[in-house]
Amino acid sequence: MTTKLETLEAALRNALGGYLKTLTVALGEVTVIVGAGDYLSAMRVLRDHPDTRFEEMIDLCGVDYSTYGDGAWEGPRFAAVSHLLSLTHNWRVRVRVFAPDDELPLLDSMTSLWSTADWYEREAFDLYGILFEGHNDLRRLLTDYGFIGHPFRKDFPVSGYVEMRYDADQRRVIYQPVTIEPREITPRVIREENYGIE
Repeated sequence: MTTKLETLEAALRNALGGYLKTLTVALGEVTVIVGAGDYLSAMRVLRDHPDTRFEEMIDLCGVDYSTYGDGAWEGPRFAAVSHLLSLTHNWRVRVRVFAPDDELPLLDSMTSLWSTADWYEREAFDLYGILFEGHNDLRRLLTDYGFIGHPFRKDFPVSGYVEMRYDADQRRVIYQPVTIEPREITPRVIREENYGIE
């Protein structure tokens, strides 16, 4: 008797064919990796193929792998990870695609397939700097329009680059370089000879 995961795995291998780079099953979940050049075509197959029928995109997020595995990661730095749901077959799949260029991470937009990809891709652009080709309104979603950089990248400073404050003299909000001095906080340890002994 085949399990539901085995059936899903077979359906994915059958539907994706040459688009499939890797397929792994771990902790009761299936993850597939497709190439950046095949991303849009593979996702269309996942949505439309009768064996898979993933009608809904329930999530898409960006990932920065630059420090993954304590810096042992040697693959591309940025990826988009999507979670798809099939109501027809009652199963889910995770799809990962890596942007081939670390300096200018560019992937196809999924907004033509699932309208829910709109804000997910805007968030990935805003926080990680991943560009989605074909997205008709790719602009910042969570940070200010004048924000410099992408705050979820591993090389983004914890304190940021600029801070904003209201200036009463100018009667407006102004941006200025961060004034917080970086410091290392070392806890003070107090040792007592008879601590905890009565």
